[in-house]
Amino acid sequence: MRVDSTPPKNGGVVSSRAPRPLGPYPHARRVGSLLFLSGIGPRHRVTEEIPSGIEAQTRACIENVRAILEDAGSALEKVVDVTVFLTDIERDFAAFNRVYGEFFGEIRPTRTTVGVVALPVPISIELKVIAELGSGL
Repeated sequence: MRVDSTPPKNGGVVSSRAPRPLGPYPHARRVGSLLFLSGIGPRHRVTEEIPSGIEAQTRACIENVRAILEDAGSALEKVVDVTVFLTDIERDFAAFNRVYGEFFGEIRPTRTTVGVVALPVPISIELKVIAELGSGL
């Protein structure tokens, strides 16, 4: 597993391949056979840049989620639940849903999508994910 030099306590996971958390929390926490991810946005790990447009942001979010899952010993195929936060659900839902389907169409985790007024940084989407541990599919 790839983690920063000072991994959090209590089963916390901080990936060296995902954007740094914006507060005092880990990227994820292991509890039993489950992995609970904090809200994950589309920022780039090194540049901190945010992609333009909901499709690019959705792809970047999912790639960040993938990195955290893999570093914690899981995989996209092990995702069981996703909560999606969109800042403009009327404008962005259809495009988001198309990209989401490319990654999760066959996995089919449960999902809740909600519209929110804002997120902590100027992004259009954030994902909250629960996955099973273990990369064996």
